[in-house]
Amino acid sequence: MKEDRETVAATDIARYLKNYLVEMDGITLYRSLAAAEKDEKRAVIFEKMARAEERHAQRWVRLIQSAGGTVPSYRRSARVRLLGFVARHFGTRKVLPIISALEARDEAGYLMQPEAAGLPAQERAHSRALREMSDAVPSQDGIMAREAWHRMSRGGSLRAAVFGVNDGLVSNFSLVMGFAGADAKPEYLLLAGIAGLLAGSFSMAAGEYVSMRAQRELFEQQIAMEKQELEISPKEEEEELALIYQAKGIPEDEAHVLARRIVANPHTAIDTLAREELGLDPSELGSPWVAAVSSFIAFVVGALVPVLPYLFTSGRGAWIASASLSCLALFAVGALLSIFTARGPFISGTRMLGIGLLASGITYSVGWFLGVSLAG
Repeated sequence: MKEDRETVAATDIARYLKNYLVEMDGITLYRSLAAAEKDEKRAVIFEKMARAEERHAQRWVRLIQSAGGTVPSYRRSARVRLLGFVARHFGTRKVLPIISALEARDEAGYLMQPEAAGLPAQERAHSRALREMSDAVPSQDGIMAREAWHRMSRGGSLRAAVFGVNDGLVSNFSLVMGFAGADAKPEYLLLAGIAGLLAGSFSMAAGEYVSMRAQRELFEQQIAMEKQELEISPKEEEEELALIYQAKGIPEDEAHVLARRIVANPHTAIDTLAREELGLDPSELGSPWVAAVSSFIAFVVGALVPVLPYLFTSGRGAWIASASLSCLALFAVGALLSIFTARGPFISGTRMLGIGLLASGITYSVGWFLGVSLAG
């Protein structure tokens, strides 16, 4: 038992040491950014981040010492040296996306450590503030791109619907062409199309429900953690919120006043912290049932296109009508997808048509080959 306790203690000390060195890297890096930054206001933000990392490092120092370990001497890592060099010679904005990603990594590393209570939220706030700083003072093109992204986000349901229709169309068109290649009887072909429609739509709805449910539960857990951290350390949450506002360009004094007023009201504070630190809107976490039903309907609409002609006719005429309708639908869906891409509708439509023809051509060839083999 004693050996087990010693092993656990040694493992904990090793983890504390690793965390300490990570925080020391953060301190050194932010101090390098503050020294390299020509904008005084941005330099102040970097210095505040360095002081926050110092508090984190001191926590690990206390834990190392209380566990009987020795605090190691610190030497700058190669990554810190390289990022500092780039910041000094090419500007801090060049390295902010990388550092933001590092902060996000540190947040994930702290989530499962009970001794790191409160640190994930602070690392997340740093990551958010760095992203704001990297996007600060955007050009006209940047503003237009951001607005296009917001329009795309608001049109998320349209995007999901278009992709759902596309999945149903391509999968069932390929299935129908496979049976057609095998020269199956019309009633078998129709049965295969209906079966593919139902199987695919239920599968997609179930997958979308599970995915959305897991995502919603994750978001709810993050908001609950934010609430807990606000109750435990409201002052630190206030400082992190003020830091984010400063990164957005709000003067330091105004940022602190605004953060103080927000944190004073717990309900408003949770809502604001979720938006600013997590990037979440608590009122719009998404409904698993709505996602499942919309995916089901979208898939059915797409999968129904290749089957429709076989409901009214049969033979070669049904095959030609099915292929023609499916090709038109593929081009239309591809053109509609151009809303979410930088490509023009004709190029996007042609590309989608090519993908659909390739998939259906392969299944048709496989069906023909199997049909001939079985007949022989």
